[in-house]
Amino acid sequence: MKLFVKDIAEMINARVSGNCLQAITGVSSFDNATASDITFAGDASFVSRLNQTRAGAVIVPFDCDMDTDRQHLCLLKVQNPRKAFFELVLFFHPVQNQEPGISSLAVIGSNCTLGDGVTVAPHVVIQDNVVLGDKVHIMPHVFIGNGCVLGKNCVIKPNVTLMENSCLGQGVIVHSGTVIGSDGYGFVQDEGTHFKLSHTGHVTIGDHVEIGACNTIDRGTLGVTRIGSGVKTDNQVHIAHNVTIGDNTLVVAQVGIAGSTTVGKQVIIAGKAGISGHLTIGDNVIIGPYAGVSSSVSDNQIVSGIPHMPHKTWLKVVNIISRLPGMRKTLISLEKRLNLLESIIENRSSHDSPNRHH
Repeated sequence: MKLFVKDIAEMINARVSGNCLQAITGVSSFDNATASDITFAGDASFVSRLNQTRAGAVIVPFDCDMDTDRQHLCLLKVQNPRKAFFELVLFFHPVQNQEPGISSLAVIGSNCTLGDGVTVAPHVVIQDNVVLGDKVHIMPHVFIGNGCVLGKNCVIKPNVTLMENSCLGQGVIVHSGTVIGSDGYGFVQDEGTHFKLSHTGHVTIGDHVEIGACNTIDRGTLGVTRIGSGVKTDNQVHIAHNVTIGDNTLVVAQVGIAGSTTVGKQVIIAGKAGISGHLTIGDNVIIGPYAGVSSSVSDNQIVSGIPHMPHKTWLKVVNIISRLPGMRKTLISLEKRLNLLESIIENRSSHDSPNRHH
């Protein structure tokens, strides 16, 4: 496939600086691109290296005013270079659509409703009273429990488990190995024995959510575990029973959120952060990597560290930690010197005391 830069500019609504007739045959990363490729420079660190790429064309921000010494390098200026570039990726590498249909090797229970254009692959098990919206795509070895509802255009990747009464909105993508609607970690202790609590709730997921691989999202103990619209989770995320996550929140890999915590809208939770149960995390909060959040966080805060604290404070703490051994050594030395001085002063005082009486 070959496109000229002028054609690409029309597709992504870009302003061109350079040769509009430059031929482009593919997309590539910034450092691996060749003269027939287009790439993108999404931030200042890449924009400053424009002369280093071998690409024939680069998508850059509108405010990029850097001159290049590459005679044949063409710049396409847009509002959001990353978004524009990945629109082109889909053009050069379109998704291979599978013909809809129900495999004869799938098992489908009674009273199920399947919309138009549904695809159900081999070795899928769908229990009773399930509703699949139009153009839902269920890949091999998926289990869908009784009473689940999936909105139109959902894509469920191989080896996903949706336990009973899970409800997914429109355009939800669930990646392989994820379990939605598992029992939460609920036990009551009596006479030294842990007795399991029955979990009768379910999971509700909004529209255009993407759930990463190997996530575990527990059903509510009695009520609902709720994931808002536009939420994106990375791989290996755990969301416990009765958690609520607000719209358009990002949850990065290996995050754990304990039961009955409410996370607001537009929150970013960085990798390996842990959030205790029964807390409230406000809107627009950013939680740093490895953070241990042990109390509620109000709107618009940036927190890091264990236990969590304002991010600027944590940066100072981190800077001090590496110096603690030296500071301890200095403190011990100062303590010894102080004790020696106090001893000298006491000795002088004891020697001077009789002279004052005479």
